[in-house]
Amino acid sequence: LLETSPGVAEVTFVEKEPAERHTIISWEQKNSCILPEDLKNFYLMTDGFQMTWSVKTDDTPMPLGSMVINSVSKLCRLGGSSMYTLPNAPTLADLEDDTDEEGNGDKPEKPHFDSRSLIFELDPCNGNGKVCLVYKHAKPVVSPDTEIWFLDRALYWHFLTKTFTAYYRLLITHLGLPQWQYAFTSYGVSPQAKQWFNMYKPITINTALLSEEADSFVNKLDPNKVFKGKNKTPVIKKKLPSQPAGSQKSHTSMTSSKTSPLAGNSSRK
Repeated sequence: LLETSPGVAEVTFVEKEPAERHTIISWEQKNSCILPEDLKNFYLMTDGFQMTWSVKTDDTPMPLGSMVINSVSKLCRLGGSSMYTLPNAPTLADLEDDTDEEGNGDKPEKPHFDSRSLIFELDPCNGNGKVCLVYKHAKPVVSPDTEIWFLDRALYWHFLTKTFTAYYRLLITHLGLPQWQYAFTSYGVSPQAKQWFNMYKPITINTALLSEEADSFVNKLDPNKVFKGKNKTPVIKKKLPSQPAGSQKSHTSMTSSKTSPLAGNSSRK
């Protein structure tokens, strides 16, 4: 699909060997959690995913799309303590605020940077943020339930999908366009990124517009009225030849009625 799109050049797919099963087991033991089944099966097929593509501007390829899923070895914990960190250096856990609103209604509970959640980086997003695999409940025991969240550059969380499979489909659907994850935030993608969306994936960037103005895409043509109007025309045409006869009779009757008093008057005269 990408190779047939106008202006697209240098579509590169990096084939990777499947991850060793013992590598996955050692990762789970090291991080004290179990990978979700769909992500584990993905790693057993290919140890990560990387696909990039460019567009030609003035006959010069410019990198644009990037689809990345980190390998097992790069599936690192976010906010983990480092041995090189200074003792009093601030960490992501310091951003936690007890007054943060918890999930209620339509909004799910947000991940926590402290020990309440386990967060692992799936996609660095070329510096535009981070797509993370999140274990939201790590105390007292790590819950096997995971979700996929997007952490923007301002360190705000945005929910993407409940499963890795659903996120993988989103990644492919959006063709790895720059900042595509921001389409799932309240402030949306930048104007520059929106131009690329309108060129290569216009339907995905206008989903909100489609849902709001669904009636404008519905065919409001009433077939009963259309065919009813068409049936009237031949009936009118059939009555047209009979109308002159009737009009002549009425005309003669009118003339006769008009001449009769005149005749009486003349006879009287």
